[in-house]
Amino acid sequence: MKILIADDDPQLLRALRVTLGARGYDILTATNGREAINVAIEHHPDLYMIDLGMPKLDGVQVISELRSWTDAPILVVSGRTGAADKVEALDFGADDYVTKPFFIDELLARIRALTRRMATPEAEPLVTLGDVTVDLASKSVIRSGPDGPTYIRLTPTEWKILELLVRNAGRLVTRQALMRDIWGPVHVTETGYLRLYIAQLRKKLEPDPSNPVFILTEAGMGYRLRLDSTDSEAVTGDSAPA
Repeated sequence: MKILIADDDPQLLRALRVTLGARGYDILTATNGREAINVAIEHHPDLYMIDLGMPKLDGVQVISELRSWTDAPILVVSGRTGAADKVEALDFGADDYVTKPFFIDELLARIRALTRRMATPEAEPLVTLGDVTVDLASKSVIRSGPDGPTYIRLTPTEWKILELLVRNAGRLVTRQALMRDIWGPVHVTETGYLRLYIAQLRKKLEPDPSNPVFILTEAGMGYRLRLDSTDSEAVTGDSAPA
């Protein structure tokens, strides 16, 4: 199993690399928050150990970014012992919290517990939109290119909308259904938010956002995700009533 340890304490990184490596784990390290994100994008670890007090990006910011595209377990390992720090980290998507200093046996037990929670995923849709692949199982969006694959970062709301469209690929998803599932029944008539997020998704996924071929507007009704851009049906953008 591949573990990324992000911490600005080089002695701790060396100790954990040796200790966990001796137990068969493949260890990656990062000394600041930005480096942690870059390593995560390149190597896609199975589990993350994140310190909160890192330079460049703090641990909560790293957790928030990771949670926009991965469900892999996140274990916070931090010297911050306050309840507010723990609650904030957990609210942003961490799965567990260990305070420093810690016993290695406790850390190993937490890792094993998180590993057991990693249920074998059911077959999830994996769709291709031109040079972009959307994988619901890993919650990743990847663009292929001459220099290799690159991850496309979506906000949590953008991901929710895309996931609903992917799960209903080829079928109309009404504006009301999208608004209800994303923002709740109270906001089903406030379509301005939805149009904004659809426009952002098109900028990130479409070859030409002004002439979309994948995320289509069904005038006056909602949106449809078309997987085969060679279909002969008319394509309408957000210039049509939505």
